[in-house]
Amino acid sequence: MTGLAARLGGLAVLAATMAVPHVAAAQGNAATAANPAAGARGDGAIDRAREIAGQPARDVGAARVTIPPVLAQAIANPYGPANTRSCAALAAGLRGLNAVLGPDFVAGADTNENRASKIAEAGGKTIVNSLIPFRGLVREMTGAAPAQRRLNAAIDAGYARRGFLQGLRKARKCRG
Repeated sequence: MTGLAARLGGLAVLAATMAVPHVAAAQGNAATAANPAAGARGDGAIDRAREIAGQPARDVGAARVTIPPVLAQAIANPYGPANTRSCAALAAGLRGLNAVLGPDFVAGADTNENRASKIAEAGGKTIVNSLIPFRGLVREMTGAAPAQRRLNAAIDAGYARRGFLQGLRKARKCRG
């Protein structure tokens, strides 16, 4: 394992020092979480490149994935009555969730996808993920895979909470 650690040392240091929003990056919309206007323009290639380059460091446990507090609260009780008494409280809860999950689904919105960008992203992921032999086993042994599963569960709870709050907001006929 020391040969592998030496090969990835530079990447681990780089990834550990980068400020990439963990949750949005895990969902593939880091640019949108960091800068909502960027998602509308289709920017974010640099954020995706950072996310891809940081994957080996997360795989070997050099960079940890953390669950934001708003998602930790959603895990505890996604359909609970906490902070749902007023329209202002509902709006605040939705803003907090949108900050970590990215923008909510909009019915009828056009999705423009840059094919060349997606191909480059897939190629980059393939190359970077091939740096670690037996990647799946390494991720399990270092705790990266269980951490990713916990993060994915937190993201799912966040989506459930956001849907619940949106439903309450609509039922109460809140503005905005």
